[in-house]
Amino acid sequence: MNCLSSQFTIVIPCYNEQDAVELTIDAIIAAIPTMTFEIIIVNDGSSDATADAITRVLAKYPLMVKSVAHDVNRGYGAALKTGIMAARTELIAITDADGTYPNERLHELVQECFDADMVVGARTGDKVDYSKLRALPKFFLRHWVSWLAGRAVPDINSGMRVFRKSVAEKYFRVLSDKFSFTITITLALMTNYHRVKFVPINYRQRIGKSKIKPIRDTWRFIILILRTGTYFAPVRAFSPIFGILFVFSVISLFFDIFVLRNLTDKTILLFLFSLNIAMFALLADMIDKRL
Repeated sequence: MNCLSSQFTIVIPCYNEQDAVELTIDAIIAAIPTMTFEIIIVNDGSSDATADAITRVLAKYPLMVKSVAHDVNRGYGAALKTGIMAARTELIAITDADGTYPNERLHELVQECFDADMVVGARTGDKVDYSKLRALPKFFLRHWVSWLAGRAVPDINSGMRVFRKSVAEKYFRVLSDKFSFTITITLALMTNYHRVKFVPINYRQRIGKSKIKPIRDTWRFIILILRTGTYFAPVRAFSPIFGILFVFSVISLFFDIFVLRNLTDKTILLFLFSLNIAMFALLADMIDKRL
């Protein structure tokens, strides 16, 4: 199978992108080599003139582009799920409508899908224009995700990637309806031993105003990573807590024996807490392996 000659669908979630969506579609169709592909724009309850821009796009490319609309804004992940379900192909490419990603390289990611379940465009190229405010929390989040996944993850939530529809649908029940959809699918596939590749790409400043709220969304990312870690990699997620409690319990035990000459309640509680954490992690891991 040659992925370059295969059918694939580009899903583009769109919320209040009246200034960017038409330019993005024009650029994609002009840049991607002649292939059999379709574009699905998901208008996620936009309140500006995005619907008018999409109408112009549909008139220009009636055979290549179709749209789906949400009555209300349901979130980035929900828009992606709608587009994925509407796609008729096995290979799904996703990108944003705001002009930040090098969409001319989408065909390269599709080609890489020949021997992978997901190919991620990692924003680690030579020209990455990225907010420093968002870079700091993502530095810590990236290392946490890498720990859970058991391998280095250069970009935890890139919105430019290609994956197999049948694989993504297996995890729909745990994939977020919000911005953290991409973090969740990254962890879901990597902790379940799917083939995931990362390809370096550049990243530009977006057209229009960003929808990201750094403090709120970083907090949501942390909560989601903890939940996903508990679901997909409970032993790794809880092993640091178990290790800390166990070390403290051993220190407390030595202090009780050699200094106090008496076993204290503190030591017993620390041992019990560490044991409970270990048993919970092992039980969660066993349940995960059975599902």
